[in-house]
Parts: sequence; structure tokens; C-alpha cells
Amino acid sequence: MPKIILIFASMSGNTEEMADAIAKGVREAEGNLTVMDVMDAYAADLTDYDGILLGAYTWGDGELPNEFLDFYDEMEELNLSGKKAAVFGSCDSSYPEVGKAVDILIDRLRELGGDIVQDGLKVELTPSASDKQLCREFGRTFANSVVNGALQTGNLSGAVPFGNH
Repeated sequence: MPKIILIFASMSGNTEEMADAIAKGVREAEGNLTVMDVMDAYAADLTDYDGILLGAYTWGDGELPNEFLDFYDEMEELNLSGKKAAVFGSCDSSYPEVGKAVDILIDRLRELGGDIVQDGLKVELTPSASDKQLCREFGRTFANSVVNGALQTGNLSGAVPFGNH
């Protein structure tokens, strides 16, 4: 079964709520998931996973949060070719660069060869019940794309896509 890692940073709890809902969606699709706070993660670990989910709130006028900076710099030397990836984060539309951290992380993953399989998911401030449902669907969709990609490349022997059990 392909392995998925979800790494996030949250200050007020909004991005963590998104991460929790996305993790539920991945698990509903029976995804093999590891969840970590970015402060406990090493960028080099990304190479051990088939799917990469990154979550960050946007700080200030459109920057990555401080807790993500070292991880972001560590990513620079990685080769993520063949890795499925997606990014999410909470944001505040009162700033000119809404959810820019999501865009910054998508750009970095692409630079490193990652296959961005979904548009970045941005949620305004505290996720509502409907936002959390979107997050769960985001997680399910991502997990399915990782498994289907592994099936297409032959990385799974005898496995079936999620939902076809």
C-alpha cells in the first residue's frame, strides 16, 4: 500500500483543523498515513513516501510561517520525481496575498519534480463544517490519486484502488 505523509504548521489551530479533516479523508480511503507537525519533521523524510501533503497558514503579507522556513530550505536538494503532492492552508483575505504560503509550497514541490495532483486548498480563517467536509474530500481524492498512480506505474502488486474492495 502506498505511503502518504501529511506535514503541517498551525499557529491558531485553523490549519491543524484542516489537517485533521484531510487526515480523516485519507483514512476513509484506507490510506497508509503519517501525520507530523513541521517542527518534528525532516524534509529528507519526504523521499520515503509516495504521497506528500503539506499544510501551512500564510503569515504576514504572504510568507511561509517561521516554523516552515527550515523545512522549506531543507527541501531544496530533494528529488521528488514520481511523488504525488498537494498543499493546503488557512488564510485571511484581509491581506493582499491570500493563502500565498500554499502557492509557495506548490511551487517548491513542482521545482523538485513533485506531481501536483490537486489545486491548493485554501480556507478562510477557521474552517466551517462545510470547509471541513471539503477537506475530507480533498484527503480522499488525494489518497485515491496516490493509489491509482502507484497502480499505473506498477508499484503495487495485487492491490486494488480504494473503494473497490
